Amino acid sequence: MRKSLFYASLSMLAVMPVFAQEGESAAKEKDGYVFTIVKENPITSIKNQNRSGTCWSFSGLGFLESELIRKGKSETDLAEMFVVYHSYADKADKYVRMDGKINFAAGGSFYDVLYVMKNYGALPESVYSGIMYDESKHVHNELDAVTKGYVDGVLTNKKFTNVWKKGFNSILDAYLGEIPERFTYEGKEYTPKSYAESLGLDMDDYVSITSYTHHPFYTSFPLEIADNWRWSQSYNVPLDEMMEIMDNAINNGYTIAWGSDVSEKGFNRKGLGVLLDTEGVELAGSDQARWLGLSRSDREAEIEKMMEGPGNELSVTQESRQKGYDNHETTDDHGMVIYGIAKDQTGKKFYMIKNSWGETGDYKGIWYISENFVRAKTMNYIVHKDALPKKIAKKLSIKQ
Repeated sequence: MRKSLFYASLSMLAVMPVFAQEGESAAKEKDGYVFTIVKENPITSIKNQNRSGTCWSFSGLGFLESELIRKGKSETDLAEMFVVYHSYADKADKYVRMDGKINFAAGGSFYDVLYVMKNYGALPESVYSGIMYDESKHVHNELDAVTKGYVDGVLTNKKFTNVWKKGFNSILDAYLGEIPERFTYEGKEYTPKSYAESLGLDMDDYVSITSYTHHPFYTSFPLEIADNWRWSQSYNVPLDEMMEIMDNAINNGYTIAWGSDVSEKGFNRKGLGVLLDTEGVELAGSDQARWLGLSRSDREAEIEKMMEGPGNELSVTQESRQKGYDNHETTDDHGMVIYGIAKDQTGKKFYMIKNSWGETGDYKGIWYISENFVRAKTMNYIVHKDALPKKIAKKLSIKQ
């Protein structure tokens, strides 16, 4: 992941939030943003991945929880660590089969959630918290180090034993807990598979969308990112159609599991994401010399001023988006849930995002991300196939 020297300090930036519901008048503040909600779809409670690299599980399940609400089900809290357990076990198997030539780390993809739900089932959070150590929240530093050391140790042998997988799963049992074969929930007995089936979601109804020019449009390809270790396919569409699908989904009651780069100057810990136009302070000649001559704290102050309220953003084209991906300026960092659209006091569109960092920031776990940021920094997203405009679904040969 490529980070700028400003990123570490962005959590200290001051963004002054003001809320307004749709139709309410909101006076423009001298500083800060005034957001008016245009469209908002239901989400479940804000969760906290804490010190774990499992945003993909939190956001993927958060998305499916919203899907359950959309389909008329009551609010459900699904166990993120059930998905993590099976994904880590499958990843270990593939890592060893590939002689360590794939990524083995905490990261994953939304497809991991769909795959686990389809093939292994699901558990309620109340049945499986995934915390067996002396902490109240998820802390995976040790777990990740131990599992990586274990699979690397397996690879040092010329001939693998027939018990290494049992040994690996015993690590997961110790840290996350043993997966119950049967359990009772709300007065009914289930297996993980039967519980998933009771939810009434078909994992084959969900599709991944992206937009890059190094593969033909209206085809699918495995997104070339390290965390896509299952090599799942994404449908490739032009940038404007990628955004059209998102807007069509939100405006018709669907939410979106969103994968994005968050290592940007304009994505902070206060609940805001904008595609900052810093070219004014990074020009050639005297302006660049002035900028380079500033101390780190003075540079941070200039960035902070740019984040205090609505301002100019970089424009985004298909070409600039591709360049960011090719140069690794756009990286696969974080998974979240898009559930609504808002506008600021200048009329600029923002997407409403459910994060998994607990009820933090000025909006208590919600982020407002500008349209330009989403256009530039979306890696891929998962959405129900029925949320696609029919003309685009037809181009992709997706049956609705």
